[in-house]
Amino acid sequence: MNQRTEVGATFSRPTFSRPTFSIELFPPKDEAGEARLWSAVEQLAPLKPDFISVTYGAGGSTRDRTLRIATQLTQRTGIPTVAHLTCVGSTKDELIAILDQYQSAQIDTILAVRGDPVGGPSAPWIATPGGFDHAEQLVELAAERGFKVGVGAFPDVHPASHGNFEQDVHALLRKEAKGATFATTQFFFDSAAYHRLVSALAEAGSYLPIIAGVLPVTNVKQFARMAELSGAPIPTHIVDRFMKVADDDQAVVELGIEVATQLCNELISAGAPGIHFITMNKASATAEIMKNLELR
Repeated sequence: MNQRTEVGATFSRPTFSRPTFSIELFPPKDEAGEARLWSAVEQLAPLKPDFISVTYGAGGSTRDRTLRIATQLTQRTGIPTVAHLTCVGSTKDELIAILDQYQSAQIDTILAVRGDPVGGPSAPWIATPGGFDHAEQLVELAAERGFKVGVGAFPDVHPASHGNFEQDVHALLRKEAKGATFATTQFFFDSAAYHRLVSALAEAGSYLPIIAGVLPVTNVKQFARMAELSGAPIPTHIVDRFMKVADDDQAVVELGIEVATQLCNELISAGAPGIHFITMNKASATAEIMKNLELR
């Protein structure tokens, strides 16, 4: 077959003519941050990403901003928007109300994740009375209400799984059974980890497309902090390369582009159905990587 993939499409591997290209944004905290976000959108929209996703803050802290930004993105760009939604801090009725708002805004795809507690992904999970404990419950709710549903995947294993790779695989299989039709991964730096996850799912009979999340590093301190919070291990040889140029901002950006380009080439060559750039609301590095990859 020679068909183009779409968000939420289900297919046997491989059935696509080219990998998808998508970007992730986060809701800004202030007017200056919002200006940077829209500047990034203006630079990246002409590259025609297949979709744009908008994240949710820890503990559900950016719920209203996520809804507003996702709605405005859909209206202003016409590019399909995927809104993140978490179980944290919301009852089932509140989640239904949020889904209704997304439908009213003509957003038909969400990324359903359990979400991180306020203390981060390794902090103890505290359920909200009347809410959900697991992402698969949110997947089922959204699918029943007519949404296309994506989920998160963790090539380096979710921090809450404490190294139990099989637990993560079975969690993805349950989400697929409840209605998930694609997954995007947490960022990672070793393509072998991605291949291990995809192979394990395929061997278990899964048809879930796993879109690879890639972080173009542009700031060493921010990069280290994100890795710490997410639990994503950074290979020593990559850490060493960034530490050698840590005091040179431009050299960090250039190295980040080089590392991400190499990882993307490895993933695309091995048949990854899509690359999802975690942009941190910055455009230049992602645009340069896209040029290197000749995906647009």
